[in-house]
Amino acid sequence: MNPYELIKKKRDGRELSKREISFLIGGFLNSRIPDYQMAAFLMAIYFSGMSRQESVDLTMAMVESGEIVDLSKIKGFKLDKHSTGGVGDKTTLVLAPLVAASGGVVAKMTGRELGHTGGTVDKLESIPGMKLGLPKEKFIEVANRVGVSLITQTARLAPADKQIYALRNATATVDSIPLIAGSIMSKKIAAGTDGIVLDVKTGAGAFTQKYEDAVELAKTMIHIGEGAGKKVIALITGMEQPLGNAIGNAVEVKEAIDALAGSGPKDLVELVLELGSNMLMISKLASSRSAARKILEANIAGKKGLKKLGELIEAQGGNPEVIENPDLLPQPKIKIEVKSEASGFIEKINALNVGMAAKILGAGRKKPDEFIDLSVGIVLKKKVGDRVEKGEPLAVFYSDGDKQKIDSAKVKFLSAYAIGDLPCELPKLFYARVFGNKVKEFSPL
Repeated sequence: MNPYELIKKKRDGRELSKREISFLIGGFLNSRIPDYQMAAFLMAIYFSGMSRQESVDLTMAMVESGEIVDLSKIKGFKLDKHSTGGVGDKTTLVLAPLVAASGGVVAKMTGRELGHTGGTVDKLESIPGMKLGLPKEKFIEVANRVGVSLITQTARLAPADKQIYALRNATATVDSIPLIAGSIMSKKIAAGTDGIVLDVKTGAGAFTQKYEDAVELAKTMIHIGEGAGKKVIALITGMEQPLGNAIGNAVEVKEAIDALAGSGPKDLVELVLELGSNMLMISKLASSRSAARKILEANIAGKKGLKKLGELIEAQGGNPEVIENPDLLPQPKIKIEVKSEASGFIEKINALNVGMAAKILGAGRKKPDEFIDLSVGIVLKKKVGDRVEKGEPLAVFYSDGDKQKIDSAKVKFLSAYAIGDLPCELPKLFYARVFGNKVKEFSPL
């Protein structure tokens, strides 16, 4: 086969076969196909798109480029959840132990931050002693004993995706739905779980800011997952403003503990209950969303989810005393109130700008190998719909005391807030449920 002819074929909008796609991906991974030809192929996909079958074939070529994890030694139906990324999205920290406390088995490989969105691994590493780089045997042992285990993704999973992503990042082809779907699902399929609930974000703080793009991404990922024999369902959820109140690492762990103790922010708890209900349903631990929700609510009220988080932390080498004493988490040098410059009702909070402000404070990286300060972050005091007076705190910055960082973060943070004279509607948290090729508008229970 000739790479030139295959690039031309895709450029002209024609469909590639599984064999042709495998040839291109394998050739690139083995350095037989140079960067410039793969870059041209990615741009052809960007402009011409891919059929659903091509998306499946592309994903499976990336899956087969590396290790496929065998989780057959973990008892039960193995569950995973994936979020396409958001600001303040500490959902996994609450959801995984809560679902495990409700009878589910959560065996999840998770990642670090990407862009303006935080990473679950970074958040968990703020727990003293917590080990995320467990060997496979320990991962399986913890999942069987505790019902939940969370580890960092290994470089052996879908290595072709890693190389292709670096090229996408340099060639303005990141925001292509077939390429996003293939990147996400190649790692999820290779990770070996049986069922996946997808949390596909839309809005200012999401990678897919348009609702229509979020739906198309969800449908594509479901088709890919089902083609690989997985049970997959997706929720389209809002990311117009940050989720919960905490944005950072240690501050988000503290908020996750609060949520499992029954005192978490309403939007975070609602999202956890909805995602968890779908996880229990696809694993046949509940017959309906309402039945599943009751189980989850009972396990928050009875502190079973909180207890399970402590078991998980201890099993993975961490100090479970953080559950009762969050001051054991990394603490900032100083806390600074950021005050409103006007009086009125908060109409909008741009989640992207808040995420960038937290990154400026040191909660995120500019380069992959850069140091991250686990103690810094932002805790919101006012959200959309709240009344605020001039001089009243909008948030508290957790800082290392660097004035230049603080001043720069303040400018970015304050630019996120729009304050008006009249009360306004709250942004939507839930838009739709997607299963198979069907999109059902979300209806609250």
